[in-house]
Amino acid sequence: MPRRMLALLLGLSAIAGCGARTGGQVPIREAKPSRTPSRAVDPAEAARAFTLLNRLDDAWRKRDCPAVEKLTTWAEKTLGGRACEATRNGRPAPARRRYADAEFFLPATAGEDRWFVALARKPDPAYFLFVHEDGRWKLGAGPIPVRGEPRGLAEGTAPTGDPAIGVRARLVPQRYLTYLTDPAGVSGVTFPKGDAIREVFDTLVRRPRAARPDRLTADVRLLVGPQRALLLPGGEALVIHGLEIEYRQKAGPGRPSLAHPIYGEDELRGFTGRSRAAELTGTEIVLLATKVTGGAAGAALSTVAMRDSLATLTAR
Repeated sequence: MPRRMLALLLGLSAIAGCGARTGGQVPIREAKPSRTPSRAVDPAEAARAFTLLNRLDDAWRKRDCPAVEKLTTWAEKTLGGRACEATRNGRPAPARRRYADAEFFLPATAGEDRWFVALARKPDPAYFLFVHEDGRWKLGAGPIPVRGEPRGLAEGTAPTGDPAIGVRARLVPQRYLTYLTDPAGVSGVTFPKGDAIREVFDTLVRRPRAARPDRLTADVRLLVGPQRALLLPGGEALVIHGLEIEYRQKAGPGRPSLAHPIYGEDELRGFTGRSRAAELTGTEIVLLATKVTGGAAGAALSTVAMRDSLATLTAR
């Protein structure tokens, strides 16, 4: 269930932080098993699939939104929808970098669907999730810029069907959601100082204060999709997942328009065609790569890569 961040407007009063991507309250659309066994991805196929980034970069540069949609799925398809259309209305297209020097981490078996993770080390380290869908490879998530030095993965990565990895992967999104919707910290879910997700938490706290006299609320929810987990050295795991944050901003009493809109003129004009508004609703997608250490009951999480992007924006 979406968690309204009203407590943030009341000076960090407590909110109950619950709800899970796969733990009960928030259902997951799992990939449907194929009628025939899927073929595991080999390194040569992964290398060919990685080249679609060049075509995707060209599509963004040309503002070819149908091509962007064709080459993407999951998070990137959402980010390439209204956000791509907005670039046709004057919003700057996202900077696309030519990624190279990639290594590919392949599930040991195909499982229910075919996918793999790439770690490109140039020009800067970033993770990418590729998914085979509708008979072709598509980009599901990426780039997700790495924070710090990227860890090498174990040779022969674990499939999502591995019970231990599956349990830990399912717990990861819930703990992020609980952390972001529990500003009083009553749940006990914490992240170490300097972890990237703390930046998102700080933004959720800071934005309502900075927007005054406008009123700003936010809902945090999980980005629905199948689990993607890989084995790291030492029994650790890397989980690719995402969050959606919906902000709703309204002008204060007696004001015809927002005093401090949280999005800039380029975003407002690109998405809505307007230069001023009395109300805004914006949805951001936060893509995350999380390292999981320890067992399912006491697993420790650290955010090793993160990217926050505006997906949709409407105005009144």
